Amino acid sequence: MKTETPKAKSKAKAREVAVSGIAVSPGVAIGPVFDTSDPPAEAPRRRIVAEEVEEERQKLAAAVAFSRKQIGKLKTRIGVLPEEAQEEIAPLLDAHLMMLGNSRLIRGARKRIEAELLSAETSVLDESEDIRAAILAAKDDDKAGLARRANEVRDIARRLMRNLTATPFRSLKDLPEGCILVAEELTPADAALLDPSRIAGVATEEGGADGHTAIMLRALGIPSVLGAHGLTEAAQRGDQVVLDGTAGVVTVHPSAATLATAKEKLAAFAKERAKLSKLRRLPAETTDGEPVELQANLEIPQELPLIAQAGAQGIGLLRTEFLFMNREDLPDEEAQVEAYTQIVGAMEGQPVTIRVLDWGGEKDMEALAEGVVPAHAGANPALGLRGLRMLLKHPELLEVQFAAVLRVASGGADGAVRLLLPMVTVPEEVRQAREIYERVARRLRRRGEKLPEKLPLLGAMIETPGAALAADAIALEADFFAIGTNDLAMYTLAVDRGEADVAHLYDPLHPAVLRLVQFATEAALRLRMPVSVCGEMAGNPQLTPLLLGLGVRTFSMNASAIPRVKQAVRGLDIGDCARFARRVMEQSDPGRIRELVAGFAQGLTERA
Repeated sequence: MKTETPKAKSKAKAREVAVSGIAVSPGVAIGPVFDTSDPPAEAPRRRIVAEEVEEERQKLAAAVAFSRKQIGKLKTRIGVLPEEAQEEIAPLLDAHLMMLGNSRLIRGARKRIEAELLSAETSVLDESEDIRAAILAAKDDDKAGLARRANEVRDIARRLMRNLTATPFRSLKDLPEGCILVAEELTPADAALLDPSRIAGVATEEGGADGHTAIMLRALGIPSVLGAHGLTEAAQRGDQVVLDGTAGVVTVHPSAATLATAKEKLAAFAKERAKLSKLRRLPAETTDGEPVELQANLEIPQELPLIAQAGAQGIGLLRTEFLFMNREDLPDEEAQVEAYTQIVGAMEGQPVTIRVLDWGGEKDMEALAEGVVPAHAGANPALGLRGLRMLLKHPELLEVQFAAVLRVASGGADGAVRLLLPMVTVPEEVRQAREIYERVARRLRRRGEKLPEKLPLLGAMIETPGAALAADAIALEADFFAIGTNDLAMYTLAVDRGEADVAHLYDPLHPAVLRLVQFATEAALRLRMPVSVCGEMAGNPQLTPLLLGLGVRTFSMNASAIPRVKQAVRGLDIGDCARFARRVMEQSDPGRIRELVAGFAQGLTERA
C-alpha cells in the first residue's frame, strides 16, 4: 500500500468544506480564522457540613458582588461602540445586574446552601439548571423567546461559576484585523467587546437568529453565521474562509471559483447596502405618489436601535409580554409607565401602538401563574383562555396597563400612542374593554393625572376567521384594525407551524386567508378607519403589491425587513397593484397564486 506523504495529507486537508448554519447578520466576509475557546468553569459536586454554611454563603455573596462589578466595567467599556450597539447591549446588562440582585437564581442558590448543604458552586449550577429546564419546558409558541430567557439565566450562572472557581474569561482583545472569529459560542457580553472596524465576520457552533447575541451582531453590522455545527472541527486558526451571513454558509479552504464568487457577492452587497441605506431618508411612496406607512414590530426594548437603523415610521406593534416574563411579581403601574416612557421617548413623536398583554395558557409567566391565572393551560391553549378573553376575566391586569399607557400618552405628541386589544373575536369584547378603558381614564383624572383631551385610539387585532368575518360589526366598536396574518393563517388552516407533520400546510397565500384579509380590510376602509397588516406577510416584499392592491396602506414588520419593503413600494403603481390583486383574488389554487406573486415580483426586479 502506498504511504501518503505529509504533502499529500496537507493537500487533502485543504479541500473545500462548506458548513451550513443560521444566517444571522447579512453580508459576506473573506479572511483568516481566529479561533477562541472559552475555558469551562468546572467544579466537582460537593456537599458541605453545617459549619461551612456561612463560609459558602459569603463565597456566593463575594462572587455576586464581583460579577456586578464586572458588568459595571463592561457598561463603561461599551462607550466606544456604535450608538446602535450601545443601545442594544446596555438594557441587557441592566437585566443581568437585576438577576444578580434578589432574583430567583440567587435566592434559590442560597437556599440550597442552607437547606441542602451544597457548596456555592453546586448550588448555583443546580438552581440555574432547574430554572432553565422550567423555562424551556413551558408550552409557548414563542420558542425563540423561551430560549433567549433560558440563555440569560445560563450566562449569569456561568459568570458566577467563573468567579467562584477563579476561571479566567476568554480574551477578545487584539484580534487580528480582517479575521473571522470562530468560536463554539459567543455571549452578548462577548459580542460587546468586538470591534466591528477590525473583525470581518463571526461564526459559531451554537446560537440562533433570535438570541441577544444575534441582535447584538446585527446592531454591530458584522456578517455572522451562528449554529454552524462542525465548524470548529473543520476550521483551524489561520485557515482562509468565506462567510456568507445572508445564506448562512461558512466555506473553509475556498476554491478559486468560490473565492471569485464571494468577491463578486462582497462588492454587490456593499453596493446594495449603500443603496438601501439611502432609502432610510426617502419617503415610502409609490411611483404615482401614494404614501405608505412602514412601521416596525418591537418585542423587547433592546430592538429599538434596529428600528432607528431601518427608518421605521413608528412602532406598529409593541408586544408588552416582556414586562411579565422572568419575574415573580406582576409589573405595577409605575414599572409599566417607566418601560413605556423609554420606548415612546425613543421614538420621538412617531406613532407607537401598544398591544396589551397577549397571554395564552401555553406561555410561561410565573407572576401570572402565582394565583392570578391557573398554570394549567388546558388541552388546547390556542383555543382557551388567552388574549383579551383572559384580560376581561381578570380586569385588574387590563386596568393597570390602561392606566400606565394613558399616563405615558399624556406626555407625548397628540395621537402618537395607540392601544391594541389582542385576540378579539366578537364586538362585545371591544365594548367591555372600552368601558374599562374609560373608567380608568375617569379615575386617573380624579386622581389629578393630566391626560390627553382625546383618549388614545383603541384598536382590535383581527387574528381569527370569526373576527375577520365579523369585521364590519367589530369596526363599529374599534378605532382601528391590525390584521395579525400569522395567527389568522394558523386558525384558518388549523395548522401549527411548530408541528413538523403539518407545517407544510401552513400557507398565508391560501385563498381563504387572503379573502379574510380582504374582508377585514374592506370593512375598515368603508368606515374610513385605519387598518394595518402585521406578521410575516407584511415583511415580505413579494407580497407588498398584493396587499397594496387590497387597500392596505400601513404595514408593521420586523425592522430588518423595512428597507426591502420600502424598495418594493417605491417601484410600484397603485393602479397596477389593484389590477394584480383582482387577478389574484379570482384564483382558487394556492399554487397558481404563488406563481402569480412570483411572476409579478420578477417583473419588478427586471424593470428596476
